[in-house]
Amino acid sequence: MSLISCENLAFAYEGITVLQNVNFTVEQGQYLCIMGENGAGKSTLMKGLLGLKKPSAGSVTFGDGLRAREIGYLPQQTPVQKDFPASVQEVVLSGCLSGMDLRPFYGREEKEKASRNMEALEITDLRDRCYRDLSGGQQQRVLLARALCATKKVILLDEPVAGLDPLVTINMYKLIERINKEMGITVIMVSHDIQAATRYASHILHLGEDRQLFFGSREEYRTSAAYHSFMGGEKAVHMWKKAVRESGKSKEEKGGAQ
Repeated sequence: MSLISCENLAFAYEGITVLQNVNFTVEQGQYLCIMGENGAGKSTLMKGLLGLKKPSAGSVTFGDGLRAREIGYLPQQTPVQKDFPASVQEVVLSGCLSGMDLRPFYGREEKEKASRNMEALEITDLRDRCYRDLSGGQQQRVLLARALCATKKVILLDEPVAGLDPLVTINMYKLIERINKEMGITVIMVSHDIQAATRYASHILHLGEDRQLFFGSREEYRTSAAYHSFMGGEKAVHMWKKAVRESGKSKEEKGGAQ
């Protein structure tokens, strides 16, 4: 059974459908990138996966014992959140809260988990620093460590490189790739960065307006109308369709010549 399976999924606000007919699966160890313009429904879909928004139709099914609260989540930050007056260690530890039930204090297990994740993300030396005094890239590493404390299986990242400079962006993508490949954590990332998506992700889900435009492997995505439309609009799609027709015609001519 798939780790996450979405079938004929739809969401609505006040009776108005904003996303419909969404069908995709996520397998253990995959790296899925959710693409789409602003307003395409990416944030709504994220809320659905996290159990924060109930579908108006269809279903979200979790396998391998996964529950919505066991998905590690790295959200986009507001200015107020960036100015949060807590230590790095406190922020990372807060990722353990969803698994503590009603226990009021962190135990040895939570503290060891936080230490392991800080070490894995190379922020151990920042543990006593105030979160709001860190750079944007350092804050994202802290939030990523926090997300890892909440899960053993899957993390959901909402535009994790937004506002970062180019060098820090590259390092963040490499870090996420390492978490996926070396730690075996399934990654679901929302992004507008099509170049990074087709380089790092194993699969792409592309949303457009109120519906799904594409779901498949990154190799399949590079030959899709959704990809070419995103890259260059209607003209690019027209050129893509023409190339596909000519390719088919060429194969037919070769077959006839044999």
